[in-house]
Amino acid sequence: MDLLWIIIIGIVAGWLAGVLVKGRGFGLIGNLILGILGAVIGNAVFGLLNLHAYGTVGSLAMSVVGAMLLLGLAGLVRRAD
Repeated sequence: MDLLWIIIIGIVAGWLAGVLVKGRGFGLIGNLILGILGAVIGNAVFGLLNLHAYGTVGSLAMSVVGAMLLLGLAGLVRRAD
């Protein structure tokens, strides 16, 4: 159940990050996939900083931060091409 919840939160986070990071997105499907990966990255970054997110809102915030980081990095890589 945890993996399914991470995927659902990641999809919402990807959409939200795409809205917040205007002009650097990869379309709806690309943002949703990056959101799922961003949920994992956000969890890792928050863990390294010894921060913890509790509840659905905390998980969503953590995932949005991870998705925005990933969208920013992916935008830099895409721009370098």
